[in-house]
Amino acid sequence: MRRLFYPGELTPEIRITGGDAHHLARVMRAQLGAVHVVAGTDGRAARMTVTAVARDAVTLRLDSYVEDDAPARAEVILVQALLKGEKTDFVVQKAVELGAAALHPIVTEHVVVRYDAKKAAAKTARWQKIADEAAKQCGRLLLMHVAPVGSIDSILGDAEIFGGVDTTVIFCYEGERMQSMRAVLRTVTSARVVLIVGAEGGFSPAEAARLTAAGAQPVSLGHLILRAETAAIAALTVVQYELGNLDV
Repeated sequence: MRRLFYPGELTPEIRITGGDAHHLARVMRAQLGAVHVVAGTDGRAARMTVTAVARDAVTLRLDSYVEDDAPARAEVILVQALLKGEKTDFVVQKAVELGAAALHPIVTEHVVVRYDAKKAAAKTARWQKIADEAAKQCGRLLLMHVAPVGSIDSILGDAEIFGGVDTTVIFCYEGERMQSMRAVLRTVTSARVVLIVGAEGGFSPAEAARLTAAGAQPVSLGHLILRAETAAIAALTVVQYELGNLDV
């Protein structure tokens, strides 16, 4: 059963409008009495029955709440430096599929693309839309939040990333030779893991020093040379596997 997303908290009766209503009524051929699983922004999902279909709106009645089939054993947040072209789009989509709870795009010293405030806001909105669509396609109950474009400074001051007492922060660093990601993750008991991945060229020594001083642990992905977007997906996959969020 395809999951729908409602841009608000679920109530006994909801009214879906705009493009989502058109998709539901015209593409999915919603009919009176049809039952759909609907997820709200509060992280809850419910079975809901279609009670009215109009040209620009579909009304549904809440029947019963449903639980996520596979809740994450640890929450994972991805902090990703901006990549060239549409590579960030790709990382956003795959991060959703791999179960990341949130993605924080940041500008670092080696980032090539630069956005003014207006363009950065537009990009954030685009990435959130990509994330929402990916969540629909892979059946996630919880949407992945895409934060506004930030920087090393902003994440160092972000309580969600560096302020949590039950949070482990790691960052992929090509200059790290001693500590593998696998070794670090196998000691993690935290409820939240933050993974920080650089752009093409990785992090500068100064950035690595600042992250380390703030409590982040530098980790190596091994001897293979990976493209930036490949490194992000590979690292996130390893994190989810070692945390037990990928039962393979």
